Amino acid sequence: MIETEHGNFEILKDHKEALEIKAFNDRYVDFLDKYMYIVGDYSAEMLRLKGFTKDNYMTIPDYLMESATPNAPYFVLRREK
Repeated sequence: MIETEHGNFEILKDHKEALEIKAFNDRYVDFLDKYMYIVGDYSAEMLRLKGFTKDNYMTIPDYLMESATPNAPYFVLRREK
């Protein structure tokens, strides 16, 4: 589990050690509060965050294949209640 300015999360995947807490806190927006799962990936050396619900978290691999730069560093977090 990790503690951030935006709550506690369990790290489900940290491909290429992509998770940097400071970058996550800097890029996080309150809109993401409603999502149980947060995916962060780097494109053009910039962190992108996307939220997923309990109902659509199974589409995370599809999102990474279709939207992330191939073999890019990424992480998947699950919000702790």
